[in-house]
Amino acid sequence: MRRKRGGPGAGDRGLATVWVAVTAATLCAVFAMVLALGQAVSARHRAGGAADLAALAAADRALRGAEVACGVAGEVAVAQGAEIVRCVVQGEIADVTARARFGPYTPEVRSRAGPPEAPPSPVRPAAPSYAEESVHTHGLIPQRLPAADPRSALQGALPRAPAAPF
Repeated sequence: MRRKRGGPGAGDRGLATVWVAVTAATLCAVFAMVLALGQAVSARHRAGGAADLAALAAADRALRGAEVACGVAGEVAVAQGAEIVRCVVQGEIADVTARARFGPYTPEVRSRAGPPEAPPSPVRPAAPSYAEESVHTHGLIPQRLPAADPRSALQGALPRAPAAPF
């Protein structure tokens, strides 16, 4: 069966091939962009992991001197497939920047490690008494007994564990 030259659909000859080619090219471009993005993210994660591990290694050796600490950090970074760009040790805190190459990407990531800071002293803010709070909110001063420590109410209620034999 042949189509007539002037009939319906006569101008559509070969148009499906063009649409398939354009769609395939677009899908290939999108796929290539997704792969490139995945490669960049992977490079960033590799550099971040290497920087974190190198900073921890440097902080662990910080008391032996900055040269020893940064040498150990360099060894750890190389074992992770990265290189140290910058290593500074001040006291017990190590600040390391590592670079990892992955494809055309070479991200640099900075990481710090050291001992935790001393926790702040547990200073409780002075809470207003129940009477003061009530005057400000309701204009009344209720007749109430002072609240007992909530831990004291539990002292006789919970069973005690037997003492350890050591």
